[in-house]
Amino acid sequence: MHRLDGILPVLKPAGWTSHDVVAKVRGILRLKRIGHAGTLDPAVTGVLPLALDRSTRFIEYLQEMPKEYAAEMTVGYATDTEDATGHVTERVDRVQLDLAKVEQTLERFVGEIEQVPPMYSAVKVDGKRLYELARAGQEVERKPRKVVIHQLLLEQADLALPYPKLRLRVLCSKGTYIRTLCKDIGEALGYPAVMSELVRTMSCGITLSQCLTLERIADLHAQGKLSDYLMPADEALTYMPAVPVDEATAVRLLQGQRVKQQELASQVSFESQQLLRVYAPGGRFIGICQAQGRLIVPHKMFQT
Repeated sequence: MHRLDGILPVLKPAGWTSHDVVAKVRGILRLKRIGHAGTLDPAVTGVLPLALDRSTRFIEYLQEMPKEYAAEMTVGYATDTEDATGHVTERVDRVQLDLAKVEQTLERFVGEIEQVPPMYSAVKVDGKRLYELARAGQEVERKPRKVVIHQLLLEQADLALPYPKLRLRVLCSKGTYIRTLCKDIGEALGYPAVMSELVRTMSCGITLSQCLTLERIADLHAQGKLSDYLMPADEALTYMPAVPVDEATAVRLLQGQRVKQQELASQVSFESQQLLRVYAPGGRFIGICQAQGRLIVPHKMFQT
């Protein structure tokens, strides 16, 4: 049986925490080293990439990549959790919206924006997670965080409903709270709003159509075919330039030595401080290096 090492594209079911999914797959594969590349709330479904074995070392880089969501927001009421699972804190009798106003408002949220993390989140304040404080009935001041909304598309608008529903497609940076985005869009429209549904449709370049259910993972593993569905960790890191080196340079980098850029087998353009995927002859991935001035410095090497 092939060694299970790479990115496993999991379709997260509703009602499971990301940790639940990791624990379940750990039990199926009898593999201890498993981590996920970005938490999803229990009610949220969709793409949950799991890193297996040695590939867990690259989770921090996988988490830097943009993520895409299909979200539904409902305008007319607000909750303490900013989604439909919470307790209602505000409600209006009537909502009047027109399509032009909705589209103009959405345009204001494209680009770099600031978000205040919701109280029901895993952000730590003074050593305690916000959701722990929220469950104890406490609310504390949170500092705004900058995130990037790369794309925000309105796919459907049911404006005739007493509480209109907007279906959005969101491509965003890591750390973006979609429920907070929905709440803030509602406020900009002049009404309370919640995120009423969410599916993560893309993460680490993996789409919904590539994902496997937990049942399918168990079946494939029993047949010894699961390795055919794993993505090598380096293939997911598409935002890093790929740099080929000769065998002697590969050995030096794996030993932790720095090399000069002019010693590289071929000249690839990249900026200082940029992270690079480095490949030995034959396309063998050996790890991640960083460009520092005229030097290439080992950052996290993948011993082979």
